[in-house]
Amino acid sequence: MPDTTWSPDLTAFSGPKYLSLSRALREAVRSGELPPGTQLPTVRDLAWRLSLTPGTVARAYQLATQEGLLEATVGRGTFVASAQPRLGPSQPLFIERPAPGSGFVDLRAPRVPEVGQGKAFAAALQALSSEAATAAWLDYTSQSSEYPLREAVLDWLQGGIIGPATADEVMLTHGGQNAVGLVFDCCLRGDRPVVLLEELAYPGFRYAARAARAEVVGIEIDADGMVPEALEAACRRYGPQVLCLTTEAQNPTNRRMPLERRQKIAAIARTYDLQILEDDCYTVAMSEIPSLRALAPERVWLVGSVSKTLSAALRFGYVICPTGLGEAGRLSAQYGFFALSRPVSGMMLHLFRSGAAAELRTRVQAEFQVRIQQMVNRLGGFDISWQATVPFVWLNLPMGWRASTLGREAEAEGILLRSADEYALVGGRAPNAVRLAIAAHLPPDEFEAGLDRLARLLGNPPSALSV
Repeated sequence: MPDTTWSPDLTAFSGPKYLSLSRALREAVRSGELPPGTQLPTVRDLAWRLSLTPGTVARAYQLATQEGLLEATVGRGTFVASAQPRLGPSQPLFIERPAPGSGFVDLRAPRVPEVGQGKAFAAALQALSSEAATAAWLDYTSQSSEYPLREAVLDWLQGGIIGPATADEVMLTHGGQNAVGLVFDCCLRGDRPVVLLEELAYPGFRYAARAARAEVVGIEIDADGMVPEALEAACRRYGPQVLCLTTEAQNPTNRRMPLERRQKIAAIARTYDLQILEDDCYTVAMSEIPSLRALAPERVWLVGSVSKTLSAALRFGYVICPTGLGEAGRLSAQYGFFALSRPVSGMMLHLFRSGAAAELRTRVQAEFQVRIQQMVNRLGGFDISWQATVPFVWLNLPMGWRASTLGREAEAEGILLRSADEYALVGGRAPNAVRLAIAAHLPPDEFEAGLDRLARLLGNPPSALSV
């Protein structure tokens, strides 16, 4: 059903022209003005008709295609998708692990080492066994019953500078990704809110934003993190509601934001009434630098979990909400799942109160330091960024390598890694780099052997580069 004459009235929409055009597309598709299969004008034709630049139209088409509203076919044009728009991401967030005994050294996602968790978890479950026969285990769980666990979370965070917080400001979640979605539930309003991310960022942020029907805008980063001038320009242009960033161990670059930069970010957020989601999931060691939550406690949602310190299988996370907004956060969690299941909340309370969680964290941190030292010893001749207790390194590739080519060659050698492309936004910039995570489940000699194979590859780039 060709229709290359569509020409929307953009005066009905506010904001940047590309967002206005993407909203007009969405309205036309949902109202039936542009039915499934309709061919849209070419980028140049629509740009001329609306007095826009071709880049503006291309960006709007790209957003609509990413949502699933449009389909682009090389040689044929752009069409309204025949199926309903996708509600979620086009690819899974979780990376399936290779089968045991496959011989792969998987450096894509960190693995927590086994340092006695099984024994500690068994003891916690044994302690819960006498409670399981009570009537309390037959009814729905509640937010009020989690108060002791919320207090224990604050004790767990002692030593980190998180600002004023009480148990009333704590929201408990099913892991860090669940926490991100709940923060968006609390903060995002309107038909198409805007979320700001670092130009290289944890992919889960953009997946959660997409599920919340939010526009995502990437902000430039440098060696100290997000560039304040770029953040302020985006605030003026887009009117965003939430900023997501990581201050202690930026994922994937492993950079640490200095205090002065944090202070500037906090000041800009106050000026533009911006809520901040501060991701603390990768912070293992306690920091001597105040978090953004400490610098702006009235607007920062500090997200953490035990996935990088105890076990990813527990699916336990938390949010230190802004001052006075703990009830709003817990209501959002209640709407989603009432409260944590009794086995999870009971295990975590036992692990915190017994001291087992703190002891396990210390052992995990020590093992991370050993494994990071192994990586530095074998890859230190290349351009890497690392921190002693953060379970991944960032590797800027040497001359002669492209990330895509290295990924293929490394996989042929039994090594799996993640390219910088996976952290860049659609249409964003991706440096020629890869992230390498600790495979702490492997014996040290197997881990070292994999690193040695990777080092040999890096030192012998292919004669002809491929894209």
